[in-house]
Formats: sequence, C-alpha cells, structure tokens
Amino acid sequence: MYQDYFVHAIQDKKKIRLTYISKEDGKELTKVCAPMDFGPRRLAHNQSDRYHLWDYNSDQRHHILSLLPERVVAMEVLNDEFSPDEFITWPTNWFVKRDWGVYS
Repeated sequence: MYQDYFVHAIQDKKKIRLTYISKEDGKELTKVCAPMDFGPRRLAHNQSDRYHLWDYNSDQRHHILSLLPERVVAMEVLNDEFSPDEFITWPTNWFVKRDWGVYS
C-alpha cells in the first residue's frame, strides 16, 4: 500500500514517520525512521517483502526495523532528509535502486 511512497523516500533520502503494530505487544507505535530498503529479509524463513528502516530511537543495539506490510498502519514521508553515512557501516546489496554514492 505504501511501497511507492517508501521507494521515493529512499531515493530522495527523506525520513518517514511510521505507525505500525508492535510484534511484542500488539500495540501501535509511531517512530521517525530512515527508509533503507524494500524486499525480503535475507536468511529469514519467511521471504515475503517487507519494509526495512533505520530506527534512530531504538533502545536495542540493533537499530534495523523490518516490517511486513500488514503491520504498517500509516506512513508519512517527511521533509527532513537523512544521510546514509549516519548509520550504514556494512557492505550494501540493496533491492531498491538508488543513488547514495558509496552507499548505493
């Protein structure tokens, strides 16, 4: 449902305000995140496409949030830009094409 908005946000390096249903307790959470990719989660049993985002405010060491589309309640593309060098520290192999320089 939000895939086109999400892909454009990746390509334009725009942050997203995302409301989703938490897997842990079934409650709605809203966070501001950087969109990273849309596609299956590598090495996961369920290879369904999902939204992959950088959660700036995660209280865990692992800040990547991967959500199946059915868990997304609302998505708003913000005017705030992000820079991939804020969080990418690994070799990339994206599903969605983008021009992020060395992070593409």
